[in-house]
Amino acid sequence: MGTYRISQLAQRSGVRASTLRFYEESGLLTAQRTPAGYRVYDERAVERLAFISSAKLMGLALDEIRDLLQAWQSGTCSSVRSELLPLVDQQITETDHRLAELSAFAARLRSVRSNLSEPAPAGRCGPDCGCTITDGQFPVPMPEGTADLGVAEATAPLGGADADPPAIACSLDREELGERTMQWQQILTHARSRTDLEDTETGVGVQLTFDNDAVMVSQLAYLIAAEQQCCSFYAFTLTVADGTVVVQVRAPRDAAPLLGELFGQPA
Repeated sequence: MGTYRISQLAQRSGVRASTLRFYEESGLLTAQRTPAGYRVYDERAVERLAFISSAKLMGLALDEIRDLLQAWQSGTCSSVRSELLPLVDQQITETDHRLAELSAFAARLRSVRSNLSEPAPAGRCGPDCGCTITDGQFPVPMPEGTADLGVAEATAPLGGADADPPAIACSLDREELGERTMQWQQILTHARSRTDLEDTETGVGVQLTFDNDAVMVSQLAYLIAAEQQCCSFYAFTLTVADGTVVVQVRAPRDAAPLLGELFGQPA
């Protein structure tokens, strides 16, 4: 059975070395050490990473994956299935709930659009002109993470022209950061393309394109809202148009390494 250094395992599995180190610190992955102190992994680690990646694709949380690995290590498929089934059922229920919310939200937006397509009243906008809606007119709760979404675009700015630039720091602890990184890596596997935005003296950025899918929009909106809470130095723009979903992420130049670590390096 062959062994792998961490860089070799990263290449073999498609999992970044930084994520492998986080997995080890979180108890998801084990490594032996050479006399010189280098990490080495056996072939079983490749299988373990495949199982972890599969669980991530099912939307499972870090703690759930850790518990599943204990059953997986036993080698009894029936025990893994008995623990995995209720977790998948829970994901199905939550996904159906999000889809129902998004469907109702879309239906209400179509009603708003229909009103906006009618002839506009003369003069300035008023309370009854249709350009402004209230919670009472929107009885359907908006899906989680879409509170700042407009009909076609959502923007999370860095701040006003007179605002102090946000600190380049993340408020998450190590485990929370690893969890968030895995969430982004999971959703980025569905990206159709990744393009670096024009570099300027003050900032860098990346553009990601996805298929227009209701669940994808909901997940992206949730992650964008969550990322803004812990890393306010990122500026996001989410646009839904012409059958595609486009996410632009911008950050100060000093945050370029963090941007690359979270959203991938140029091809």
